[in-house]
Amino acid sequence: MSKNKEAPELEPIPKSIMNIAWILVLGAVMPLLDSTMVNIAIKHLSIDFSIGLDLIQWVITGYVLAMAISVPLAGWAVQRFNGKWLMIGANVLFLAASIASGLSWSINSMIIFRIVQGFSAGFIMTLVTTLCVEIAGRERMGRLMSTIGIPTVLGPILGPVIGAVIVQFLSWRYIFFVNIPIGILAIALMILKLPNFTPANLKAKFDFIGIILLGASSSALIYGITKAAKNATFNNSTTIGYVVAGVAMLAIYTIYAAIKKEQAILPLHLFKSKNFSAVMVGLFLAGIATNGPMLLLPLFFQNIKGFSVLSAGLILIPQGIGMLVARPLIGKLTDKLGARNVVLVSLTLAIVGTIPFVFFNEASSLIVVSVVLFVRGIGIGGITLPMMTDAYTGMVNQEIAQASVGTRIVQNIGGAFGSAVLATVVSLSSQGKVPTIPLMTTAYHDGFRLALVLSLVLLIPAMFLTNKKSKK
Repeated sequence: MSKNKEAPELEPIPKSIMNIAWILVLGAVMPLLDSTMVNIAIKHLSIDFSIGLDLIQWVITGYVLAMAISVPLAGWAVQRFNGKWLMIGANVLFLAASIASGLSWSINSMIIFRIVQGFSAGFIMTLVTTLCVEIAGRERMGRLMSTIGIPTVLGPILGPVIGAVIVQFLSWRYIFFVNIPIGILAIALMILKLPNFTPANLKAKFDFIGIILLGASSSALIYGITKAAKNATFNNSTTIGYVVAGVAMLAIYTIYAAIKKEQAILPLHLFKSKNFSAVMVGLFLAGIATNGPMLLLPLFFQNIKGFSVLSAGLILIPQGIGMLVARPLIGKLTDKLGARNVVLVSLTLAIVGTIPFVFFNEASSLIVVSVVLFVRGIGIGGITLPMMTDAYTGMVNQEIAQASVGTRIVQNIGGAFGSAVLATVVSLSSQGKVPTIPLMTTAYHDGFRLALVLSLVLLIPAMFLTNKKSKK
């Protein structure tokens, strides 16, 4: 595959295609907002159910693991069945589970309903990406991907703020009930406006073994990694056991996929594309370099600057604005110039916007912090999107669904790994010492420093992404 291509003149995206993309995006709003809002309510859930944090954490862990398991299943289903009705079914299931979660009468019922939510969320996120890539066409892929990426931007920014307001003035139950109007509107529009999506491969066999291996592998890895964050070290028996099991199942899947070839849920021949391989490595590193700091930033403002949960959420809004500002431009530039230069420039801005956090302390000016967050937002807004777009370069419809399985799994694992690694670094830096503000500040500096190093490493896979020459 040639790396340098003449960039075509960009034609406007037809209104009909944009409408389809926006309807699909609306379906993704529920799981993305919900996942961040629930984090805010954990302590309140613990009090209401009179349960310790160890058990209440399964409200989040069960959701994440169920989502990881459902991704490969969704990848097969969208090849075999009409994507419109799969999307509608997944949204109906998520909405029903949201209502049930809000009505939970015990911690056990809450965990069960959250597992159902996570399972349907995995379907929704995989379907949104796959269906948008199918309708976009190669020449519009970057701009369409920038559209479906909007909930990904808004979720981590608005979720904690909305969640904090709901918990403070209403009840944690309304965190789930807020999905009702969104879900009803999304489902109605899907029924009325979404076209039927022709299955890419009606003869696609149900790869039971492959789906089980990939689902179990990613779930084991994510669970082991989250335990590392909780224990503030990767050197604990639970983490080691689950990570080893996850890697072993991944190795078994590799052998299995080599035998099954194109019939595997994630065929190995996709990795022959330098673009796809670079994207898979890049998405994993981006999970650490971008998702990790997203965990540290609100904690930094709460623990070092003394902000409330709501105030910490509000101070992060400039970063969200930066990401939103970058999105439309990033999509156009990716379609015109290719992913490589866009990611390299975005990475540079993200690095520039992260360096000051290695030096910020409790006395740092909020104006300066806000400007830095805005710059960082512009940078991280242009990293994942072009890579996701480039993953599908040169692929036929059947391969799009298969590639979506790989990219979604890597994003899930990378995000979990990033949060765990940086949380562990911060915890280890202050472990066994009196938690003074200067000591905690140094610990957070260590976390941001690691994110910077991994951002620099991310430059390597970025060099293998597509580069198009602009017409003179």
